[in-house]
Amino acid sequence: MANETQKVGAIHFPFPFTPYSIQEDFMAELYRVLEAGKIGIFESPTGTGKSLSLICGALSWLRDFEQKKREEEARLLETGTGPLHDEKDESLCLSSSCEGAAGTPRPAGEPAWVTQFVQKKEERDLVDRLKAEQARRKQREERLQQLQHRVQLKYAAKRLRQEEEERENLLRLSREMLETGPEAERLEQLESGEEELVLAEYESDEEKKVASRVDEDEDDLEEEHITKIYYCSRTHSQLAQFVHEVKKSPFGKDVRLVSLGSRQNLCVNEDVKSLGSVQLINDRCVDMQRSRHEKKKGAEEEKPKRRRQEKQAACPFYNHEQMGLLRDEALAEVKDMEQLLALGKEARACPYYGSRLAIPAAQLVVLPYQMLLHAATRQAAGIRLQDQVVIIDEAHNLIDTITGMHSVEVSGSQLCQAHSQLLQYVERYGKRLKAKNLMYLKQILYLLEKFVAVLGGNIKQNPNTQSLSQTGTELKTINDFLFQSQIDNINLFKVQRYCEKSMISRKLFGFTERYGAVFSSREQPKLAGFQQFLQSLQPRTTEALAAPADESQASTLRPASPLMHIQGFLAALTTANQDGRVILSRQGSLSQSTLKFLLLNPAVHFAQVVKECRAVVIAGGTMQPVSDFRQQLLACAGVEAERVVEFSCGHVIPPDNILPLVICSGISNQPLEFTFQKRELPQMMDEVGRILCNLCGVVPGGVVCFFPSYEYLRQVHAHWEKGGLLGRLAARKKIFQEPKSAHQVEQVLLAYSRCIQACGQERGQVTGALLLSVVGGKMSEGINFSDNLGRCVVMVGMPFPNIRSAELQEKMAYLDQTLPRAPGQAPPGKALVENLCMKAVNQSIGRAIRHQKDFASVVLLDQRYARPPVLAKLPAWIRARVEVKATFGPAIAAVQKVSPTFFFLRASPPRDHISHCLLSAQFHREKSASS
Repeated sequence: MANETQKVGAIHFPFPFTPYSIQEDFMAELYRVLEAGKIGIFESPTGTGKSLSLICGALSWLRDFEQKKREEEARLLETGTGPLHDEKDESLCLSSSCEGAAGTPRPAGEPAWVTQFVQKKEERDLVDRLKAEQARRKQREERLQQLQHRVQLKYAAKRLRQEEEERENLLRLSREMLETGPEAERLEQLESGEEELVLAEYESDEEKKVASRVDEDEDDLEEEHITKIYYCSRTHSQLAQFVHEVKKSPFGKDVRLVSLGSRQNLCVNEDVKSLGSVQLINDRCVDMQRSRHEKKKGAEEEKPKRRRQEKQAACPFYNHEQMGLLRDEALAEVKDMEQLLALGKEARACPYYGSRLAIPAAQLVVLPYQMLLHAATRQAAGIRLQDQVVIIDEAHNLIDTITGMHSVEVSGSQLCQAHSQLLQYVERYGKRLKAKNLMYLKQILYLLEKFVAVLGGNIKQNPNTQSLSQTGTELKTINDFLFQSQIDNINLFKVQRYCEKSMISRKLFGFTERYGAVFSSREQPKLAGFQQFLQSLQPRTTEALAAPADESQASTLRPASPLMHIQGFLAALTTANQDGRVILSRQGSLSQSTLKFLLLNPAVHFAQVVKECRAVVIAGGTMQPVSDFRQQLLACAGVEAERVVEFSCGHVIPPDNILPLVICSGISNQPLEFTFQKRELPQMMDEVGRILCNLCGVVPGGVVCFFPSYEYLRQVHAHWEKGGLLGRLAARKKIFQEPKSAHQVEQVLLAYSRCIQACGQERGQVTGALLLSVVGGKMSEGINFSDNLGRCVVMVGMPFPNIRSAELQEKMAYLDQTLPRAPGQAPPGKALVENLCMKAVNQSIGRAIRHQKDFASVVLLDQRYARPPVLAKLPAWIRARVEVKATFGPAIAAVQKVSPTFFFLRASPPRDHISHCLLSAQFHREKSASS
């Protein structure tokens, strides 16, 4: 359909078709939030075109912002004066170019001629900066315009690649000649491939330069960051879908977009990618870039004493000329990650670094929100948030994501294994290491020893055979843990920086692969015991690797060095004392015992984002209850309540297309309240079975029933089987059960979809399938039960989290101490438990209605759902249509009354259920991998 321009108020929004009224409201409110520089919490149900609304609303604002900026620049350049005395519109001078130019305070009593001179100089400097910025922008636009109309990229890339290969061949021959000459004989020799395992000299004076991975001679290539929009979502499949929406939008041909990803997703060097582990790929990539830098530096200084460093080959895809071409090609036309990866392979240019080069000139940067929310990753990727716009989509789990990213758990087995590996490493290469390296390695060994001791174990004994005298869970503040472990005298900040810069975990992994896993009589005898010990430490790892069904899956599970996990734990211990806790879990044997860092205050990591950005938008299909975002994230991050804007739109489906029911009692008038004490009673489980039998008798197609936990589902299923209810259910619908194993999800979904597709829907012939699922499981999020896949969603009870969990109790206590209690409201800790429950409910029941013509019933089996505070936490478009039924009779009558309208008189839109189901399963697999 042709693009249309919609005018909402005084703003023009290009849109690919006539938008819904709720989309117009969404775009208008989004525009106001970005213009005013506020924090927006946007809720738009699935099927209402949220992605297009975000694209067209945000890019319309960016279009107008850039236009105003150009007009202001033109005025300044034409008059040759700055905005120092112009009060016409201060909002136009918001870019970094205007910072510091206006409103500079002058000392009191300063002579007028001095003030005038300084103002004139500031005006001239501003004009000069604007001219330079205008010239850079013009040059960039001309370059991209030429690229869009020529087809010479492949030929230029091929020519440059051939020249680079010739240079590499010459350098390789030169190195071989030097290494075989008389001078090489005087160097101390290492075994083949062993030179890269030895740590380079550690220069602590340069610790502040750790984040800089780009050569000094490349600094002049960096462009100034223009105002842009960072769009974040959770998985790469969601990002790819968003990029495709951008392509179809009216902005698809003009916007400069770049997709960012991890090295694991964008690496085209097969030798590096085959390492499997994300951390190993990262370390190896950085190591190759460092080798390149050190090799060049060594050649300039003519110091051949570290020739073993020169033997490491730099990555052939890290070529700045080639990456510059890839950058321009990425900006010239919208590309998703797969297209960027294919372009990198073709041009032999690194897509990971090439996409980073495109960030400054890009208008829209698409990336996983883990990359944006983690400060070190953000800095390494070259992301600058100052005065930029951030949109975080699919943000319903944002708090849990931040908490999970910064919470780390290490086992006693990992601690012992890392200590043994590091000890053997020091014994072998200790004479080659400088004093500073040895000092830090001894500190790490000491830390590992103390961590094992605080668990009650001995670092010198096999952890699998060590029984601990004390068992149970103990929770400590960070400071108390440091004192109890006797490591409070060690500067963990310096140890953390040393681990990052020296990449000791990467060296240790290579050393372990060489001597810890390869059994050969040619190895040195003193390492034979080390091999046997390492093998005894990881029987569970060996078993885990035998489980995957195919080799490709096994390769992705390749274990990394345990020191890599421990580095994360060391970094977590540098958190402020009040913002985290350490949980000591002693479980009989040392190998099963763990140390876990629990982040209590996710706002400490989100504060920098909201502080630097011009505006932040947190969006999702289901954001209720929003009080968690307001209190735990924004208020704790120092955001004033006036800066936060909430927007929630309704659904595009007609009111009659959804029937939400709260059923308070069952068929035998048994009150439905599935508390932990009552839900295992036989009569409660029987009520659930009888209710499902009746619903399956009137609802065709698919029925999805969610239970609070896998264990409760198992108990109910066994009870039904014993009492005969399972047979009655099976006579009405074929029963499927959610598997615990992730790789079986696709098979179950496929069989469920095929069963429904094969069923007839004639009047009087009620057939289909019943899927028994678990809240928070593999079917409750990311899977679409649209159309006949989910004509009815049943929620059994309220899925409250385990209140006995030490982590949850500590989080509740922290919120009770930190957040104020609102009058008439529950304490913040208790509100957290209820909010976690309702978030899970909202995600589960939202699986059914997925587009404008979809329809379904939602049945909530628990009388507690009828309470006003609980109803208030349902999505607004569901809450407005909820019917509370005190008994089961009126409830099933309501379903029977609307069943002809729902299921027989309306024609369901044709859809390929099987392919849609498989796509959902693929999305789930990626979600599981990213978590």
